Amino acid sequence: MNMRRYVAKDMRECLRQIRESQGPDAVILSTRKVEGGVEVVAAIDFDPAPTGFAPAVPAPAPAIGTITADEYTAHADTPAAAGADMHAELRSLRQLLESQLATLAWNDLTRRAPVQTELLRDLTQLGLANDLAASIVAELPAHLDFVRAQHRARAILTHKLPIAEDRWLSRGGRVAFVGPTGVGKSTAIAKLAARWVLEKGPKGIALVSTDGVRFGAQEQIQNLGRLLGIPAHAVDHPRELERLLASLEGTQLVLIDTAGTSQRDQRLAAKLATIAGTHPELEMALVLAASSQAGAAEEVIERFKAVRLAACIVTKIDEATSLGGTLSALIRARLPIAWVSEGQRIPEDLAPARAHHLVVRAVTLAERSGATADEDLLQRRFGGLAHAIA
Repeated sequence: MNMRRYVAKDMRECLRQIRESQGPDAVILSTRKVEGGVEVVAAIDFDPAPTGFAPAVPAPAPAIGTITADEYTAHADTPAAAGADMHAELRSLRQLLESQLATLAWNDLTRRAPVQTELLRDLTQLGLANDLAASIVAELPAHLDFVRAQHRARAILTHKLPIAEDRWLSRGGRVAFVGPTGVGKSTAIAKLAARWVLEKGPKGIALVSTDGVRFGAQEQIQNLGRLLGIPAHAVDHPRELERLLASLEGTQLVLIDTAGTSQRDQRLAAKLATIAGTHPELEMALVLAASSQAGAAEEVIERFKAVRLAACIVTKIDEATSLGGTLSALIRARLPIAWVSEGQRIPEDLAPARAHHLVVRAVTLAERSGATADEDLLQRRFGGLAHAIA
């Protein structure tokens, strides 16, 4: 099969180049938009099922899901008013071709680089995003056996995790903890406050609740303050918070509990900006539940980044079945992890974030849950990235 790549300002120019170079029988394998125009991959003497590769889908004769350059031109010239069905058919055809090509590419990668493909399976079972898994495998030196490559891949993942220093207990600050409802903001604050009291005593710390929405939230903070012997305050409006923070200038650490807010709340950005504007040194810390699905974690981070987030606390690790999705989202956002929380014990179930501990925990969770990645999943995820991996 003679494959060639063409780039032009539009599809018509690409098709002209294909006809001139490879003739009217050339087969369009893929098309995509690129900077400055379009890219088309075409082939002549196309064999949809070469020896040694399994076809992606059963291929009922005589159609095999390919289209020649001249046929593509004829479809492209269809008048818009009568072309809706044709466009839908072309989209379906393109999806079929892309699936076939992904299968071919994955099978070729499996043959050429079996260690890399097994590593992709391993990283997928950890729950890592496909682009992160592919980038880790692409960084590995060639000719490693699987065991050494696996250790190196997990070391690369460890290095990629952004970790914050033990900032609040060592040097204080003003920190507002934000996040969706039910992620454990109040529990995380209680654990941090208890650790401060155990290490430094009850002086130099204060608690604040701005959560006037959840029933009993403010009373919960005040009860915690009484138990620990530290000041605890409740405010209902941003102006009250601004005045309170000004009056606490001599307090080394102020921990602020905020009302849980859905990441889909249209007023989220305005609410976060209002809190952030109450003090020039106020830090915003996201509380993220590890038990969230990967897509939800990415959505939460993206929406709460409406204000600059200083760090993140990952909670409910004990309730998670996989950790890779959460780690992938934090790596992609470059959001440093400050603390890790699991369980309800105060303050025992809270620890400073350590990258290698998180990776070990991700491996343990994958093994415990029996996570698997079959060939169909790997073909869909990595078929299009095979050229960049090995």
